[in-house]
Amino acid sequence: MKKIWQFLVEARAELRKATWPSWDDVSRSTLVVFVTVIIFAVLIYAVDGGIDRVFRSLLGG
Repeated sequence: MKKIWQFLVEARAELRKATWPSWDDVSRSTLVVFVTVIIFAVLIYAVDGGIDRVFRSLLGG
């Protein structure tokens, strides 16, 4: 039990040393991730549709 308590105390001390991002940084990063995910989703959808058309034309479907 002592090791668990020591771990928690040390983890808390390390978390206090951390530099946390500001709300503006978090919101901007979230927006960048969201836009990037949408762009990649559209690209994957387009590539998948192109591959589907190629295979359908090759297989005569």
